[in-house]
Amino acid sequence: MNMIPRRRREEGAEIGHPIDLFRRQMDRLFDDFWGETGLMSGLAGPGAGGTFLPRVDVTENESEVTVTAELPGLTDKDVEVSLAQGRMVLSGQKKSEQEHKDRSLHIVERSYGSFKRVIELPSAVQEDKAQASFRNGVLTVKVPKGAEVRSRKIQIREG
Repeated sequence: MNMIPRRRREEGAEIGHPIDLFRRQMDRLFDDFWGETGLMSGLAGPGAGGTFLPRVDVTENESEVTVTAELPGLTDKDVEVSLAQGRMVLSGQKKSEQEHKDRSLHIVERSYGSFKRVIELPSAVQEDKAQASFRNGVLTVKVPKGAEVRSRKIQIREG
C-alpha cells in the first residue's frame, strides 16, 4: 500500500493535494450546515431567507486564471468584483423579490442578502487586465497570469 499522497485528476484537470480537497469538502460541509438552506438557516426566523454565499470554481491554464461564480437571480449591476494582492473579492446583494403581506410562510428555502466572497488566486496575475462577463446568472472573470513573484535573499548589514 502506497502511503504517499497522490494528486487526483478529474476530466483531465488536477484536483490538487488530498488535504486541499479535504479542506474544500469541510468548507462546503460547514457552508451547508450554517448557511444558505442548511440546518441552521432557520434560526434567523421566518422570512429571513438564510444567507447568500455564491458557489465558485477557480481554474487555471498556462495563460490565465478563471473564476466562475453562480449568482442566480442577480444581474451584473448587483455584483462588484475587485482584485488586489492576489485576491479576488466578489460582493453584492441579492434582494428578496417577494412581499409577504397577507401571506403565511410555510417553507422559506431561497436565500438572499448581502454577500462578500474573498478568493485567493492560485498564481500571480495581471490585475489590470482582468475581464468579466455575466450570462444566465453566471459570472466569469478571466485574469491573465503575470510574472511569478520571486523571492530573493536580503543581505543583512551590521549596525
